[in-house]
Amino acid sequence: MRHRRSRLFAATTLTAGLVLIASPAWAHVTINPNEAAQGGFTAVSFRVPNERDDSGTTSLTVEFPADHPIRSVSVKPKAGWTVSVDREPLAEPVGGEGGDEITEAVSRITWTGGRIGPGEFDEFDVSMGPLPDDTDELVFGALQTYESGEVVRWIEPTPANGSEPEFPAPVLKLVAGGDEHGGAEDADERAPEVTASDSDDSDDSETLAVVALIVGGLGLLAGVAGIVLGTRRRAA
Repeated sequence: MRHRRSRLFAATTLTAGLVLIASPAWAHVTINPNEAAQGGFTAVSFRVPNERDDSGTTSLTVEFPADHPIRSVSVKPKAGWTVSVDREPLAEPVGGEGGDEITEAVSRITWTGGRIGPGEFDEFDVSMGPLPDDTDELVFGALQTYESGEVVRWIEPTPANGSEPEFPAPVLKLVAGGDEHGGAEDADERAPEVTASDSDDSDDSETLAVVALIVGGLGLLAGVAGIVLGTRRRAA
């Protein structure tokens, strides 16, 4: 018992240490999911935690990468927040559907008017595409403004050595295998993902059904046996 308590204490201490180490990373503005298919459409959320215990977050601005403009960007309405979308001319027009050229693209999106309180986080949803197929990542700058007037600039790229900067920019990883009609637009047509818990629940349901059948069968046999014995006793 003493050894078990020692191991439990050690595990608890280690877990607490890992939480303390990982906590700063949780406070970053991130993009979720952080991976999408090249050439496809996707829907993402910019997740914004409040790092201050004495001031609320009142504004978020997301800067879109100018070197890889995205033709179509739409914003999901968010209760309590007002959104403004800025567009800028492209240095070089890109081809659009039906031969039409795209001469401008979304450069930034800003949400204002709401509040993320201390100890809270919120998410801001955007749908976009088609994603470029000539790069493996898109880097978005994020500016988080507090009630106090403080502006935290999440704009620092991750260096080649992989070390995390103090204020990392949200990054969307792009992987091969997408197409212009994939991603978020046909998400409703895809079969629902089966998780491990779903599988376990299914197995449990099947097991209960089998047990119920067995119990029912035993009850039926007991009933038949009772009738037979009763008949024999009356005949005797």
